[in-house]
Amino acid sequence: MHPHSFRLAAAGFALAAAVPVQAADFRSEPPPAAYVSPVKPLSIVSEVRIGGAVQDPGSAEHNTNNINGEILFAKPLVSVDPFWQAFVPRPTVGGSYNFGGRTSYAYIGATWTVDLFPQTLNNIVFLEGFFGAGAHNGYTGPKPTAPAGFNTLGCNPLFREAAALGFRLTEHWSIMATVEHMSNAGLCANNRGLTNFGGKLGYTF
Repeated sequence: MHPHSFRLAAAGFALAAAVPVQAADFRSEPPPAAYVSPVKPLSIVSEVRIGGAVQDPGSAEHNTNNINGEILFAKPLVSVDPFWQAFVPRPTVGGSYNFGGRTSYAYIGATWTVDLFPQTLNNIVFLEGFFGAGAHNGYTGPKPTAPAGFNTLGCNPLFREAAALGFRLTEHWSIMATVEHMSNAGLCANNRGLTNFGGKLGYTF
């Protein structure tokens, strides 16, 4: 064989051997993964609520009304067991403004929500409890010098407890009947406190 022809044949053989290897290398690379959106958008806010209440009908602050706003945050993950995680409350902040110029307040605490007879009522009816503390602009001095129309609250801040009976209208909307109480648990000389009755509309994210 002519030397020049031998060199051409050798080059062709080498190229033919390299092409399958390169093709195999290209085929071994996995395709890029397609983007998949999360099942549910992540948010630190669980629910927002707005409502109103009558201010302590049996006290000096009667015949006045409040508007109330509340934010409930998502539960912190405490346990991977759904049973124990169900007992974890939602951190809560809120405030109440009195239209009659009486005691208004802001509060922070925790809200526990329990479905009542979930199998029978299809998770529509729920019961709630709240415990925390509230800072207010009410009267804290001695009872004889209390301004007309104000309760003698004794301390600031106060303990706040609340309860609600709720109904889920849709996946996102719910309504609640509420009762709340603020007092100092006898830690101050005066402890008239406040007990308000009302309702709320909630939107769950």
